[in-house]
Amino acid sequence: MIARSALLLATVAGVLGAADLTWTASWITHPTVPLREPAVLHFRRDFRLAGRPDHFIVHVSADNRFILYVNGTRVGDGPARGDLAHWRYETFDLAGVLRDGDNVIAATVWNFGVYAPVAQISDRTAFVLQDEGDQALSVSTPNGWLVEIEHGQSPIPRKADGSWDYMACGPGELLDASAYDWDWSAPKPGSRGEWMPAASPMRESIYPTTANAALRGMQNDNYWQLVPDTLPTMEFTPTPAGHNVRSDAVVGSFPEGAATLPAHSHVHVLLDRGTLTTAYPKLTVSGGKGSAIRLTYAEALYDEKHKKGDRDEVGNRQALGLSDSFLPDGGPHRSFEPLWWRTWRYLDLDIETAADPLTIESLTANFTAYPFAARATFRSDDEDLERIWEISWRTARLDAHETYMDTPYWEQLQYIGDTRIQALISYAVAGDDRLARQAIVAFDESRIPEGPTQSRYPTSQPQMIPTFSLLWIGMLHDYWMYRPDPAPVRDALPGTRAVLEWFHRHEQPDGLLAKLPWWSFVDWVSGGEIPTYSASGESCTTTLIYLGALDDAAQMERALGDEYFAGEYAERAGQVRRAVHAHCWDAGRKMLADNPDGRNFSQQTNVLGVLYDAVPAEDRSDLLHRMLAIQPGAMPGTTPGGVLSASYYFRFYLSRALEHTGLGDEYLASLAPWRALLPQHFSTWPETPGDTRSDSHAWSAHPIYDLLTLVAGIAPASPGFSSVRIAPHPGALRSVSATFPHPKGTISVQLEHRGDKLTGTITLPEGLTGTFVWQGVNQPLHAGVNSIAGP
Repeated sequence: MIARSALLLATVAGVLGAADLTWTASWITHPTVPLREPAVLHFRRDFRLAGRPDHFIVHVSADNRFILYVNGTRVGDGPARGDLAHWRYETFDLAGVLRDGDNVIAATVWNFGVYAPVAQISDRTAFVLQDEGDQALSVSTPNGWLVEIEHGQSPIPRKADGSWDYMACGPGELLDASAYDWDWSAPKPGSRGEWMPAASPMRESIYPTTANAALRGMQNDNYWQLVPDTLPTMEFTPTPAGHNVRSDAVVGSFPEGAATLPAHSHVHVLLDRGTLTTAYPKLTVSGGKGSAIRLTYAEALYDEKHKKGDRDEVGNRQALGLSDSFLPDGGPHRSFEPLWWRTWRYLDLDIETAADPLTIESLTANFTAYPFAARATFRSDDEDLERIWEISWRTARLDAHETYMDTPYWEQLQYIGDTRIQALISYAVAGDDRLARQAIVAFDESRIPEGPTQSRYPTSQPQMIPTFSLLWIGMLHDYWMYRPDPAPVRDALPGTRAVLEWFHRHEQPDGLLAKLPWWSFVDWVSGGEIPTYSASGESCTTTLIYLGALDDAAQMERALGDEYFAGEYAERAGQVRRAVHAHCWDAGRKMLADNPDGRNFSQQTNVLGVLYDAVPAEDRSDLLHRMLAIQPGAMPGTTPGGVLSASYYFRFYLSRALEHTGLGDEYLASLAPWRALLPQHFSTWPETPGDTRSDSHAWSAHPIYDLLTLVAGIAPASPGFSSVRIAPHPGALRSVSATFPHPKGTISVQLEHRGDKLTGTITLPEGLTGTFVWQGVNQPLHAGVNSIAGP
């Protein structure tokens, strides 16, 4: 693959020049393939060059996806997911892999039809490539492009695979080597190919111009409105596929070395990476005509009751889940690599040979994810915190690709609830806001005419969680505080107004929200979820989320938008706050009920009540201390007063409430649920407590953000992070050191803690000032090194 730095330069150039790019290329496809049914196509363009050019820039897209090769070298893939009104194209400079003389640009394009991932939006199978137009020759589609159907590769329809849990990711794949065209991208196509000139995908039209490609905002007669992909190239680097932890035959040193399996044998080889990954596996074999290989990818192994348990335990447990199938044809050095990456810690190879022996030569892998680099650090005298940091960062990385994802194994969907937390981790740990800006815009583009956003986007299957629309407003507020460019927030304000107007229509005369249409998910709890509703159909929980969004919107409107809306939202927030206290506060229990009937109580509602000042000030500290005693997984009735407990996800808001109330020193005790996972050898954080479906869920990774912002205490003091407030909460820790990426440089905190005394240094980058807060005393901070000695 071309070096990532070269691709980044090409991508940036393409983005900067997008407004000036005139598309002359046309979309192409196979002339007879069904366009909305599963299909894998190969395209190729042969051409000659008189010398190697300094640059050879092309812009490429496809529906659904493409992998681009030049002279047999993988150049890149795409397009990054969007919708038809914002269909992305990728930009590559091919000069580094071109040569003097004969060259081949080739692409695999696939559309898995009804088996495609839920995150994939599609119109029909098609491909387009546009060159810059000022090169020695044009390779733009359609002229000179050939296409063939790849009969040897196809999706595997979804089966139970031993698990009945919800799965929205793409299907497994079948590669039948006897039907596969192994020479499709070679300098000279082999005899298996069925090449023919490419044709227009717009079969319903008699007009030749309907296949013309065009940028969004330009008139065109097809469904793809092209926009440049503003993200960097996804990482593609070697990573171990795993080591052999169990096999029922001698396979030597495989996968590090080759092994030959005799004819008429049936062998299982179980590999363990030690940690979860997202990667492209590549299995290479020779011989073995008539053999069948099944590759099953698992986050963890299952016992006979389909329970996971200790993630290190192998024993007689088995891998269940997504599988690929590879049918060798007896040829030499046949390689199977799926078109889309896989997620696994454990990889099971189920190999059955026929009349010929099979040599399994190698199993390699290339890690892929958004190219985040950790710029923040955190150190303390508590070794558990270092492990929690490491696992949180791995979780955040595996759940970030060309969109954020709730889970890389099960769904691969960008949900607002997860994404808000992921974006904050991106700002705080990587200092990178590009993926977050993509998400902010995507959710704005997902809004339906009535006003709310969809809960996840992009998606081919619309899903509405109205409460997530409110969290999107919170996500905008987060961006406004952390990043110096307010333009994405200003551009999204009309969308926030539409969201809040829709919610305003669901306010009842008493100020609370009525039961909302669709699915008003707030959090998972033991035996179900919240919110719950009163006999009159009102919820205190959803009303509190609405209150938080009103507060955030009022601040953003006052600074970036319209003073009228700022005043309107502030007034409405006051009314809602008073209504929550009047109808939800239980004076006897000194606690908010989940609804006005006063029979249901939860950690979630009371955390939100504290965070958004709906709980009387004199009661907040005591209430939070009582909430801290409630751990995830506690059953109703076993907690004090039968209060439902928050999941790993919703304890993000517990952390914010602790910070808001000045109880940050209690935070380390709230990490008990994560510490309890360490002896079970999780390498990423799970979705829910107990028998969880997903072993890697982005919303559970927030401790990495909390350690920086609560324990080290580093947070923006004003919008755009134009000033900093450092208010550490070391609790029982004796030492804390952290670095934090700021738009102007690196913030460094080095502290020693003995009793009530705190000493150390804080270093701020040039041009940044702020305040250090310790035990109610403020100390101004200036750029450079600041000495700390308190109290």
